[in-house]
Parts: sequence; structure tokens; C-alpha cells
Amino acid sequence: MFLAASVVVMGISCQIASAQDEDAAAPATEEISEAPQTVDPFAAGASEEPLHQQLKTKFIEGGAGFMSLVIICLILGLAVAIERIIYLALCKTNTKALLEKVEAALKEGGVEKAKEVCRDTKGPVASIFYQGLLRADQGLDTVEKTIVSYGSVQMSNMEKGLSWVGLFIAIAPSLGFLGTVVGMIQAFDAIQAAGDISPNIVAGGMKVALITTVGGLIVALILQIFYNYILSKIDTLSIEMEDASISFVDTLTKLNK
Repeated sequence: MFLAASVVVMGISCQIASAQDEDAAAPATEEISEAPQTVDPFAAGASEEPLHQQLKTKFIEGGAGFMSLVIICLILGLAVAIERIIYLALCKTNTKALLEKVEAALKEGGVEKAKEVCRDTKGPVASIFYQGLLRADQGLDTVEKTIVSYGSVQMSNMEKGLSWVGLFIAIAPSLGFLGTVVGMIQAFDAIQAAGDISPNIVAGGMKVALITTVGGLIVALILQIFYNYILSKIDTLSIEMEDASISFVDTLTKLNK
């Protein structure tokens, strides 16, 4: 009787123990099942602001005063540079073909016919030839002096406005550095007012300083590229004008002989 009772008690205790083990194991399995989660690697990129919105934000953070001046330098500098590029493109002339036309006109109809050819042709080379033909009756020395003088005038016309581009190239980073100094002053004023050096206090002024500096340097780099391109075009055209002028004087010399 005692033996049977002890067996029953042991069986009940085993069932209770097994039930407790299952209850303890159930949350563990639930935690394990909840642990792995799929992470979308593109979720962070999808929430980023577009580029134009980021530029707008940085412009506002850099301070409307200094950043507006930097943008004005960029707009005015680009306007002058584009105008010069268009003007130089219109100055491009096929000098070899023009020389052939002028020489043929001089042989067929004389100086007046050559003048008409030069008037109908656009570009500084044709203008130089025309000025030389106007004084063809005064001798070759006078023609050469006229070509040299009027060539200098045409060079000045091609370089017109470049001084403004150079000015904007110098002003833009200077405005950026001025914004840097102002941002540093604001940072130190904030530190003095708070009586404590805290990263949050310094960050505002430093951010303004860095943004204005970057803006000024970017504007200067863009305008410098256009400036050097325009100078290279002017050098190419000046070499063509000199070669064409020498050939023109040689043509007049041959015809006079």
C-alpha cells in the first residue's frame, strides 16, 4: 500500500516537473523566433533628402547674408564668362579661305573689291584686313602699322570683361573667409554668454564658418575654369590673327611688285 502511494506521488511530481520545463522553454523559443529580423539595406537611403533640398538647407544654415553675396558673384561671373565665350565663338574665322578670297579680289577688282569681301565677312581678322586696305595707297609701312594698331584694338575687345571675372574669382573666397571669421566670433560670443564650452554651443558658429568657406571656394573654382578656358580661346585667336596679318602683308607685297 505504501509502495503504491509512493509510486503515484513520484508520477505526479514528474508530470509537474515536465510541465514546468515546457513552460520555461516556451518563452525561450518565442524569444529566439522573434530575434532574427530582416533589415532593408536601402531603407536609410530612401529617407535621404534630394540634392536640391540639401543645397537649400546648407544655404540657409550658412547664413543668408554671406551666402547670397557668394551666389551673386557666381551668377555675375558666369554671365560675363558665357557672354565672352559666345563672342569668341563668333570671332572664329577661316583665315585661309578669307586670304584666298582677298587675294582673288585684289587680282580681279583691286582694293575696292577686296574691301567688299572684308565687309561681308565677320570677325576680327576681316576687320584688320579692311583697315589695312583703307590705307593701301599710303604704302606697305603704313599698312603694317595700321594692322598692328588695329590688332591691339581687337585683342582688347576680346579681353573685354575678363577683369570682372577675375574680380569675382578673388571676391568669392574672400567672402567665404569673412563668413568664417563671423562664424567664429558668433561661437565665442555664445561661449561667453553661456559661461561654458559645450560642443552644442560651438557647433553652430563653426558650421556657419565652414559652409561659407566651402561655398566661396566652390564659386572661385567654377569661375576659374571658365576664365582659363576664355584665355586659351583668346590665345588661339590672337595667333591666328598674327599669322593671317603676316600672310596679308605678304600678299600685298607680291601684288605691288
